[in-house]
Amino acid sequence: MNYKITFKVPFLFFVLLCCSIFAQKRKIQEQGQFVFGKTYTIDDLKRMNGVIRCASTEYEAMLQKQDPNRMTDAQFEAWIAPLIEKSKTNKSQNGGIITIPVVVHVIHSGQAYGVGQNITDEQVQSQITVMNNDFRRMAGTPGFNTNPVGADVMIQFALAKVDPNGNPTNGIDRVRICQDSWTTDEVNVNVKPATIWDPTQYMNMWSVKFGGSSSNILGYAQFPSNSGVVGMPAGGAANTDGVVANYGTFGSSDYGTNFNLGAPYDKGRTMTHEVGHFLGLRHIWGDDSNPLVCATDYCDDTPPAHEANGACTVPIQSCTPGLFEMVENYMDYTNDTCMNIFTLDQKARMTAVMNNSPRRVELKNSVKDLPIPLFANDAELKAEKICLSSSSCQGTNSISVPFSLYNRGTSPLTSAVITYSVNGGASQTYNWTGNLAQDRYAAISIVAAENSTISAQITSVNGTSDARASNNTAFSFVGNYTTTPLGSTSLTFTLQPDFFGSETTWTLKNSTGTTIDSGGPYSNGVAVGNQIVSLPALVTKTWNLAPDCYTFTINDSESDGIEYYGYYNVKNSSGNNIIFEGSTNFGATQSKAFKVLVLDTKDVKEVGANAIQIYPNPVSDILNITKVSDKASYKIYSAAGQLVRQGNINDGKINVSELIKGGYIITVEEKGKDLFTSKFIKK
Repeated sequence: MNYKITFKVPFLFFVLLCCSIFAQKRKIQEQGQFVFGKTYTIDDLKRMNGVIRCASTEYEAMLQKQDPNRMTDAQFEAWIAPLIEKSKTNKSQNGGIITIPVVVHVIHSGQAYGVGQNITDEQVQSQITVMNNDFRRMAGTPGFNTNPVGADVMIQFALAKVDPNGNPTNGIDRVRICQDSWTTDEVNVNVKPATIWDPTQYMNMWSVKFGGSSSNILGYAQFPSNSGVVGMPAGGAANTDGVVANYGTFGSSDYGTNFNLGAPYDKGRTMTHEVGHFLGLRHIWGDDSNPLVCATDYCDDTPPAHEANGACTVPIQSCTPGLFEMVENYMDYTNDTCMNIFTLDQKARMTAVMNNSPRRVELKNSVKDLPIPLFANDAELKAEKICLSSSSCQGTNSISVPFSLYNRGTSPLTSAVITYSVNGGASQTYNWTGNLAQDRYAAISIVAAENSTISAQITSVNGTSDARASNNTAFSFVGNYTTTPLGSTSLTFTLQPDFFGSETTWTLKNSTGTTIDSGGPYSNGVAVGNQIVSLPALVTKTWNLAPDCYTFTINDSESDGIEYYGYYNVKNSSGNNIIFEGSTNFGATQSKAFKVLVLDTKDVKEVGANAIQIYPNPVSDILNITKVSDKASYKIYSAAGQLVRQGNINDGKINVSELIKGGYIITVEEKGKDLFTSKFIKK
């Protein structure tokens, strides 16, 4: 009898616990959306027609929590108020129209051009057109208005014509990343830092497919930070600065057909709204959650509003007697067709930001929108991400390694010869034929074994030499691995357990199956009723790993992965993702492998006590190279595999001061023989 009681009581407790977790999980499934720490209930989403028009306010609140140096809203307003008054009289510091160079990062997972999130050039260009119509109050366009306080902001936008490496571009950066959709957290952690161009020279825009806990979001922006005055250092990470939109709201159906857009948010006003935030504007209702209160947006000529307005219902009585809410303002939540006004005070605020805020003030003077000389025959080769789901880094199977061939010349590109080598082996040839207009691209692939390296270079185009050599070379790592010339390397592991952290465990094992590290289970998040209050604490660890093959395995005891707002990644010292996963249902377990390599004969041609070495690493300006003659030459590749610099090595030194911050690969050769390959970081 006693035995049966001691068995049944724990069993009953286990049943009740499982039922409780299941019931809570059902509530979480039904509760709505969790965005940058704020919960939107089903009722909230219904009130907003099923979409979260803008997540910029929640994003700013999260940034303030994460960065103690970032100003509070009140501190920012106290800082900018006198600057706004100055801008009303001095206008722009450069005395006229400001043109902002733009790069649009089209994030996709391998779709063909024009399919799904891999939106067309024309759809991207239509978004720039809409922003210019709206910010310039362009007559004869939907951006024009006759309101007495309506303003030509005198800020306009142009797709960049030169990329960070000095090569021609159309300002559209197509990036293949091995994930179909993204939460806002994943965009900030995995997408932005890996793709951003210098935010002092370009306004970075991202077109993505939102999914998981962010599937209802249309867009968000990073609010400007302060000037860095004494006692208040500037806050806000540079590697996340920019604006983001769901690809289905990026562009306007007024300027093309067959765009991947959805009404009523198909006229490009999501990005007009978010760029307004990027330039310092607040929502016209002041973001107070009490509809009985009219909070301020710090612009006197936008009548106080009770709350966000949807659709286009007019008139709506303001808190101020005799005034009506400005539902047509771009900083409200009305439908795209309703929006058509920035005011004079909003203009003064944006001008003050452009004249004083970090990165914005440098951006104002950028010339990346100015054309550089173009040639008739100019092709660009770009290495693309290899989306492998292999759980082993010891594989030898042959796979197709993707590259993109772009036409950067003024003549149609009809043929190209590409030479390449695998693991430094014999030179091979890939012949491409087709017909590419200027700035269009073709997807090509080169077959190689798993865990190889491929160095590829365009040797001729249209039957003649390529007029520009600086964009001809690409370097691809086949598989998930990082390299080091030393005996160990530092990797950073980040895990955001999903809401049900008690279900999650993980292990890191080496090639012998020995567990190097492990973690979990974790605490669950906190919810009150059907509203999430917080997620489990973020897990961050540093791994110093000896060269080997490693397998990371994550387990979920309820067989539904980390789909409830979780994610993980492993990054190398350059900040590049080695492996990662977003909020997804991978079932009971998922394994991903990566390799840490000593740069041996496959990856570096000479290693040992007498080998070539580079220092310092990271480097600020001068990179020293030991044991090379003055006959040696070098090539430096970006993390994306593009050749960014080459030349002769003089006195064992290379000046890298003009390179932008990030990770690079350097190769050293003499008389056509590869001597050395290594990674380094420009700080």
